[in-house]
Amino acid sequence: MANTWVHAPLAHWAQTRAQALAMEDGDTQLSFAQLHAGVLQHADALTRQDAPATVFVDDQLSIIQQMVAFMGIIHSGRCAAVSDPDWPSTVRDSVQRALGTALTAPSITQAPTPTSPFYIGFTSGSTGLPKGFRRHHASWTESLRVCLDTFGPDAASCVMAPGRLSHSLFLFGMVLGLWSGAGVVVQERFSVPRMMDTLRAGRTPCVVAVPSQLLLVLEMAARRQLAPINGVRLILISGARWMRERTPALQALFPNARVVEFYGASETSFMAWMDADASAPAHAVGKPFSNVDIDIRQPQPPLGTGQIFVRSPMLFTDYVGAASDHTAAVRDGDWLSVRDMGYLDAQGYLCLVGRENRMVVTQGKNLFPEEVESVLLSCTEVAQASVLGVPDALRGQQVVAIVCAAHEGAEVSAHALSDLCRAQLESYKVPRRFFVCSDWPWTVSGKTDHPALAQQLQAHLHDEKALSCLRPLL
Repeated sequence: MANTWVHAPLAHWAQTRAQALAMEDGDTQLSFAQLHAGVLQHADALTRQDAPATVFVDDQLSIIQQMVAFMGIIHSGRCAAVSDPDWPSTVRDSVQRALGTALTAPSITQAPTPTSPFYIGFTSGSTGLPKGFRRHHASWTESLRVCLDTFGPDAASCVMAPGRLSHSLFLFGMVLGLWSGAGVVVQERFSVPRMMDTLRAGRTPCVVAVPSQLLLVLEMAARRQLAPINGVRLILISGARWMRERTPALQALFPNARVVEFYGASETSFMAWMDADASAPAHAVGKPFSNVDIDIRQPQPPLGTGQIFVRSPMLFTDYVGAASDHTAAVRDGDWLSVRDMGYLDAQGYLCLVGRENRMVVTQGKNLFPEEVESVLLSCTEVAQASVLGVPDALRGQQVVAIVCAAHEGAEVSAHALSDLCRAQLESYKVPRRFFVCSDWPWTVSGKTDHPALAQQLQAHLHDEKALSCLRPLL
């Protein structure tokens, strides 16, 4: 089986596992033979249309239909651009204008190579216009290889990937299930009850999820007093920091599962991984994957914190569309940084402190909001947290925290959160003011939209009587 290209194994599985389930969404099922036939049909249509070298996947299709289109585009030798169905029309138009020549470039004239582009995904930029990142086949085939090598047979079992193609983590999970020949179960809309039903049925031993999904799973399991689910053997967590204090509860619900968290980015694929041990160092995100080198640039005492650079065969090709900004990755030859700051500890764990562009300077000292947010999230009454800096004549910036209550009626007070922070952090890191947000904003990739919260905070501070989702926490 030639695995030079991301789509290559499909033909093999269509022959050797023709009737085996390739994709299922609860309503529709496709065998590997049916999926491969749909892919060939889509690829042939693009060739007859003489479609350009880059083609958008229609995000109004079902997820299964989107995957057929995605695989069809790349099978034809073209590059598949994956947009988000929630983009407003103005954003969609702006992205397509920004891509410009990529969408109008002539159709391919020669067979693709392993370094030919196959995928353009999008990540949020500081201007609000999604920034396209382009990947080539070899960067993902290497990611798939190291995933299977690192996590073993359980990673080669049927995958539950309960998210959209527009989130590169879930797209990777779907491709993993197709690549291994074990298949994948998806959801048109994320539903905890349907996810739990699928997991309890034992059809998906491997789960790819973001922390917020797993917290909702734990909440429902506790509320309904659900019995443990024994069929799950591997849970891969990424997309945001996992609250390791919740690992024992997750392990109790899935007693036979290995719970793994990994650190990576759209531009880098995998960087580091670790078993989600509740006793692990708070800042640790794991040890580098076998094909990854880590370098900490300009380390500062006492911990040696500096900018994290990575070298591996899994790095992205380039950005397309929106102009680079202060959120863009930085290249230095074979090395790449997504502007995260961290250090390597004595045990060889990569420890993540925070994003360079979120750093707050207060009282002449550097503060990374992620550290404070991690402490706030250890409070069971807090579901989400965002720590921001606002101008302060005395301190340079004043540290302010915005939280989202875990449930209606949650007893959250500024005094209790301040005490929690003081018990674990240096005094300059303790927020001076606390707010609660009733309508938590999310980015298209399912992460907290910190810039949106900063705008709400500035508006509230400018006019406390203005309509706002924020209110001071007393």
